[in-house]
Amino acid sequence: MHTDTYGQIILNENDLCELYLKNPNLNLVGAIVEDRLPKTSIIANLPDLTLYNNSNISVEEFDNIQQSIWKMPEEYKNMDIAKFVLEQCKTDYELQRAGEELIIFQEKNMFPLLQYLKYLVDTMRQNNIVWGVGRGSSVASFVLFLLGVHKINSLYYDLHISEFIK
Repeated sequence: MHTDTYGQIILNENDLCELYLKNPNLNLVGAIVEDRLPKTSIIANLPDLTLYNNSNISVEEFDNIQQSIWKMPEEYKNMDIAKFVLEQCKTDYELQRAGEELIIFQEKNMFPLLQYLKYLVDTMRQNNIVWGVGRGSSVASFVLFLLGVHKINSLYYDLHISEFIK
């Protein structure tokens, strides 16, 4: 970060990321950023921070906006996530449970989230990033187990999906 001859603060990509990580609610609209950054810069992937300061929209509207702008490759956006999940099942019991959960996820319009989670897990695997075995109520979801989000087989431990989707 430096100041130009007019006293304006000029940010570079690292400054912007550091500010955002320290305070994700910080309104950076109008910030002056050095324009020598490549177009594939992380700046292009920062969320629209004005959404976080808009108290005129409902939580449901906010969620719908966020779900419509997942940053992931087109192959994941276009993936038939239900088909993928069902193909991972090995028994009729697994198919039944996965089907029940997928209906719930579909009713809650959460397929884009499942697509993103598949992308996230694949990306972490490709980059040898280690993540936890599972935590909290998410381990009650067999679908999340099949996607690789966690390593707890909810069928083995007889965990009902209602523990996750409340």
